[in-house]
Amino acid sequence: MFQRSVGVLGRLFSIAMTESVKRARCIIGTHNGKFHCDEVLACRLLKSLPEYQHAEIVRSRDPGKLDECDIVVDVGGVYDPERHRYDHHQRSFDRAMNSLNPNFPWTTKLSSAGLIYFHFGHKVIAHMLGESETAENIDVIYHKVYENFIEEIDAVDNGIRQADETPRYKVTTTLSSRVGFLNPPWNVKGLDERKQFDLAMDLVGAEFEDRVHSYHKIWLPARDLVKTAIEKRHEVDSSGQIILLENCGCPWKEHLFDLEEKMGIEGVIKFALFQDSNGTWRVQCVPDKVHNFTNRLSLKEEWCGFRDDELSQLSGIPGCVFVHANGFIGGNKSKEGVLKMAQETLRAASQQTSEQ
Repeated sequence: MFQRSVGVLGRLFSIAMTESVKRARCIIGTHNGKFHCDEVLACRLLKSLPEYQHAEIVRSRDPGKLDECDIVVDVGGVYDPERHRYDHHQRSFDRAMNSLNPNFPWTTKLSSAGLIYFHFGHKVIAHMLGESETAENIDVIYHKVYENFIEEIDAVDNGIRQADETPRYKVTTTLSSRVGFLNPPWNVKGLDERKQFDLAMDLVGAEFEDRVHSYHKIWLPARDLVKTAIEKRHEVDSSGQIILLENCGCPWKEHLFDLEEKMGIEGVIKFALFQDSNGTWRVQCVPDKVHNFTNRLSLKEEWCGFRDDELSQLSGIPGCVFVHANGFIGGNKSKEGVLKMAQETLRAASQQTSEQ
């Protein structure tokens, strides 16, 4: 009996050791020398998956060593997902999310981070959140993370500027910049490059996970609130151009634009009403594009920059608190007050249009 137990335990130990060796043999390859945010993040994303969790990372430009790797990112001059080769430096490479999947809107050339995200992103996010890879909310978060996290890294690594004109000031605190600062300085001897690479992976991994969890726990739950507000907008005002957000200050703009498109009512809604954390009500204009500062319709120009009693007397609406100098947001002590501010702006705009 004792010998049989020892034999069973021995076989189990042997199996466990075999599986451990298999995991250890899995190798992720990338280039050595100065590291950048894209391959650091690509490696970190792969390491977040169970099949690559225990993988060794080999940093080399030696073709022989790279040939021995199970997956190679940002080096080797080959993009071949069937062979798990994900480089973007070759002259022939011109892939973007849109060219790999025409349903995606993004046309920024991909870096190794974007390539790994395209092929493994759904799986990474689903594993991180403990949900099915095919769940609808995983796809929503996947899109959100690419547009607001990964695309920037792709663009920076490929030398793509945000705008054609010369920027008014420098931004030196991006994630790509902070990863760059972790490279060993030219005039410091003895600093372990691999240790610095690992620190960079910790940095990008923490920020990626924080972004995913933030979108999952904070941003995504607001979607249902915005959808309900859109569906009930005619109960707020017969024009259907004003929504009332029942929960104070939830992130609503991106959801609004996305849901308007899905519901076939793009550009209809002009104002959002909500209560801030101090109990004061706000009326905020909907921008013409999600990240723009131009509004579909600004609050009345003659109110801009005025406050309190002076604004109330000028507008004829009791309880006014302020209207911003640029007219994109205003405040009132009551829900009825902000509603009247929005309605009066709509009435004036309609009258102006009819007179033209």
